[in-house]
Amino acid sequence: MTLNYRAFPTQLPNPDAQGAIVALHGWGANCDDLISLAPLVGLPNYQWICPEAPFNHPMPNGKMWYDLQSLDAEGLAKSCELLSQFLEDLPTLTGIPLEKTFLLGFSQGGAMTLDVGLGFPLAGLISLSGYLHIAEEELQEFANATFPPIFIAHGTEDTVVPIGAARNARQLFETLGATVEYEEYEMSHEIRPETCDRIRKFILEHQVI
Repeated sequence: MTLNYRAFPTQLPNPDAQGAIVALHGWGANCDDLISLAPLVGLPNYQWICPEAPFNHPMPNGKMWYDLQSLDAEGLAKSCELLSQFLEDLPTLTGIPLEKTFLLGFSQGGAMTLDVGLGFPLAGLISLSGYLHIAEEELQEFANATFPPIFIAHGTEDTVVPIGAARNARQLFETLGATVEYEEYEMSHEIRPETCDRIRKFILEHQVI
């Protein structure tokens, strides 16, 4: 079993790309969902790859990384395994090393980003309206690791994933010595244009040329 994906631009490998952005959708969306971020973030020299979660969601054409309603630990473990394999194979697909690849996720995809991304030599991790689904004691396994830089953005009016989840993740990562950039916006569970501007700034500051 492998993950389906959408690419923008569609032709791979992309000889004009100086880096890659892997974007993980949220619960109930699919691989088409975050392609729309590409023109808003505005980095034409970057290759976008949008993997699709492996499990069907009740929403039409919806997918999920794991079932939130049943606390599906088995599904989470399977998705982490599949996403890890996808990232390992990604340089062959894109022609771009992981050191020049950013992992971005929204909501449940943000949780996957913060979990799986820690184990890879990525250029950076970007969590939008996300959360940690790994326990603090599990994070201690990374105590002596070198983390990619992390950017966390969240809405203060988010009723789906409360702002406390982002503040908690920030505190835990800083305790472990990670470099964390953090922004709160007066918004709900969404991605605003100003968030895209901040994503672009983060990538430009941390890209490997």
